[in-house]
Amino acid sequence: MADSGDMRRSDPHPRATIFALRCRFPDDGGVTLRELNAAAGQVRAMMGPVSKVRAQGPGPQQETTVYVSGRGELDRFRAATAALRGLEIVAITDELALHQRGAIRMASRVTIKTLGDLRMVYTPGVASVCEEIYRDPAQAWNLTGLCDRIAIATNGTAVLGLGDIGILPSLPVMEGKAAILAELVDISGVPLLIESKDVDTFVEAVVNVAPSFGAIQIEDVAAPACFAIEDQLRARLDIPVFHDDQHGTSTVVLAALINALRQTGRQARDCTALMLGAGAAGTAITKVLLGFGIGDVVVYDSAGPLYRGRTVGMNPYKEQLAQMTNRHGFRGTLAEGFVGKDIFIGVSKPHVVSKEMIRSMAKDAIVFPLSNPIGEIDKADAVEAGAAVVADGRDINNALAYPGIFRGALDARAPDITPQMELAAAETLSQLAPAGQLLPRILDRRIHRKVAEAVLAAARA
Repeated sequence: MADSGDMRRSDPHPRATIFALRCRFPDDGGVTLRELNAAAGQVRAMMGPVSKVRAQGPGPQQETTVYVSGRGELDRFRAATAALRGLEIVAITDELALHQRGAIRMASRVTIKTLGDLRMVYTPGVASVCEEIYRDPAQAWNLTGLCDRIAIATNGTAVLGLGDIGILPSLPVMEGKAAILAELVDISGVPLLIESKDVDTFVEAVVNVAPSFGAIQIEDVAAPACFAIEDQLRARLDIPVFHDDQHGTSTVVLAALINALRQTGRQARDCTALMLGAGAAGTAITKVLLGFGIGDVVVYDSAGPLYRGRTVGMNPYKEQLAQMTNRHGFRGTLAEGFVGKDIFIGVSKPHVVSKEMIRSMAKDAIVFPLSNPIGEIDKADAVEAGAAVVADGRDINNALAYPGIFRGALDARAPDITPQMELAAAETLSQLAPAGQLLPRILDRRIHRKVAEAVLAAARA
């Protein structure tokens, strides 16, 4: 039984403001790590890694971060630690403080200290650079930031489990994506907020600014509009267009599934899967499962299973899925759909799957309740119900995929991101996972560079 995190406990922070408390405790025996862990456990707080720090005083001290959810839990933790001699809470941060003035900013790559520097980076020196690009437009790739810059375009209609909250409230998410790209793979991501739910308006807005970027990332756009937007942009642009909610998610799910199949001794062709959710992520994951060779997939939406001939709640994209999946034409309830399945993947909404449903699956089932911020079933409940491998949306994070995929695509100067490039990313992630884990650590910069190298090789092939 394995996953990429601790599946024996629920995530204590499914919602509400999260406070990060930086705690310092001297290594002179005044307070032990075990005591701090016990205090954190009393309020279901989460502890980060412990590091040695050099503080004012005679010697090094140990420091860690403790995460608590909400003001009440913060107060309870402080009360629980009041008696721990020597413990010092150095700083308290919440998300609002972290995002003050935004998560990103534009930074110069050149130093401007003298008037000569200014003249070279701007006028009159920049004129010769412009003339060079005028003579040969291809030189723009080398003489500007196109090679390291992407647009992150959204209309705010499907944001992080929050739904249709609009473009301005979605901006912190876009800035967060850009911060990840900058930190992990040295890509500048520029948020583009497009105030329209109309497909053609969205497409025209992106097309008109596309010359400023080396690639386009579509983010948090609701289905089915996201499918048409991606198709039209791919047809009209000669740079990569990548809908992260579809392809980033499906890439990481496949990477985790490869290892889950290995851990449970299964072959893809012998497995059946239940996919709960037929939106952007569900559609992309289903296609990836079928392409990888999963024997059969039954897709459920709010109206039940997709099948050939269904008329309720259908659109052209669900019609396509219905033709590809559910080869036996199953029409039962969701509970009936779980019976005997080897794999469950959910990208729908919280708490719609019961222990009884998991118990009815095949022995040693693989369960991925990926709905954010709260899964379709609690991980601990899935384990208790007999699942062998369980991971949720915090374990299977698309931020493991899209930085390396974009880095590799830009380095290859690829005109598109192909299924072969995504498969190369998934296989690389599965291979780099530590023994017994589904996926590697998301903050290991080497992982993202390895993914980029694999994507680059696939693009050139």
